[in-house]
Amino acid sequence: MYVVSSVEELQDLNPFIIIGCGGGGEKFSNFEGVESVGFVDDNPSKQGKLFCGHQVSSELLELIKETDAKSVAIMLPIGAEGSALKYAVQAINEGKNVVTSFRSLPVSENTPLLKFAKQKNVLIKEISPRLDTIDKIFGVAPPNCCEILPKISYEHKSPVVYVGGTSQECGKRTTTRLLGKAALDAGMDVGVISTDELGLEKPVDINFRAGSLSVMDVASSLMGSIKYLEEEKDRDIIFVESQASLTEIGNPHPRGLSAAILIGSTPDVSVLCHRPNHPFRHPKGIFEELKAIESIEPTKVVGLSLNLRNVAEKEGQIKIYEDKYKLPSFDVKNGGSSQLLKVIMDYLGEI
Repeated sequence: MYVVSSVEELQDLNPFIIIGCGGGGEKFSNFEGVESVGFVDDNPSKQGKLFCGHQVSSELLELIKETDAKSVAIMLPIGAEGSALKYAVQAINEGKNVVTSFRSLPVSENTPLLKFAKQKNVLIKEISPRLDTIDKIFGVAPPNCCEILPKISYEHKSPVVYVGGTSQECGKRTTTRLLGKAALDAGMDVGVISTDELGLEKPVDINFRAGSLSVMDVASSLMGSIKYLEEEKDRDIIFVESQASLTEIGNPHPRGLSAAILIGSTPDVSVLCHRPNHPFRHPKGIFEELKAIESIEPTKVVGLSLNLRNVAEKEGQIKIYEDKYKLPSFDVKNGGSSQLLKVIMDYLGEI
C-alpha cells in the first residue's frame, strides 16, 4: 500500500522538491518522467550551489512557497532518520505528498506519520529495500533493512596495520594478537581490533563479529573503532584483524566482508597470513591475495605470516616462501612476531 512499485506512480506525483543533494537525490531526479523544481540540503557547503540544474536551498518551507511542487522526495542516507522525519512532517503539514527512502525506518511502522498524512489528505510512500523480493527467492529475509550505522569518513593519525589472509582459519587472529604483544613489549601504546567474536585474548581492545553487520556498516564500524582508539585511548599504532579472504575459492560469501574491513581500515601497511596444506579451505594463492589487497587500498604488503600447522617438514619452509614471493616471511607462533613487527616498523619509519 505504501511501497512505490513503478516509476509511473512517481510521475503521478510531479513536480517534486527533493531533499538530499547526494547520490540518492541525483538518482531520484534522473527517474524517467520525474520533474524536480528544487533541492534542499542541510549541508552549508552545498547550499547556494547548483545541483541537477537547481540552486540548493537550506529551507524546505521557503522552497514550497516559491515553487509549484506537489510532492517532496526525501532521499537521505542511513543515520539521518531524524532529519527525514522532520522534513516529512513539514511537507505533510503543508499539504504535500511525501516519497521517502527511510530504509531502517519503514513507513508502515510509523503510525503517527500515516495518520497525519491521512488527516491532511496527502499520500506518503516509500522506496523500500524490497526485501519481499529476497523473501520470494529464498523464503526468508530480514524484517527491515539491516544497514543502521551512519556513514562516516575518518582519516586516522596513528599508523594502521591490516592483517589479511589467503583463506579462513589461516592465522589472522593469532598474528594480529601476537603483533600487538610484540609492539607492547617494544614499549608502544598499542590498539588491537578483532573483527571476530572469538577475539577475547589480550591485548585485544575491541572485538565484534563484523559478519553480524550489514556489509554497508562494516567500514563505518572499523573507522569508528579506529577513531575511538585514537581519541579515547591515544594509541601509537593500531592492528586490525581481517576475516576470510578476498580471493578464496569455494567460499565466496565472506569475500565482500574482507573488502569492507580493508576499506574501513585504510591501512598504511599490511601483512598477509597463509596456511600451507589447509585441510578444509581452498585458498587461491598468495600472489592473488597480495594483488587484491593492494588493488583495493593504497597499502603495501610487507611480509608473510605462515601458519605451518599442516606442514610435516617445517625445516626450510620460511626460506622457500621468501625465495618464491620475495617477501620477509615468519612463523609468528614460534617466535617470529617481533621480527615481523621490525619489518613493519622499518617500513613505517618513526612513529
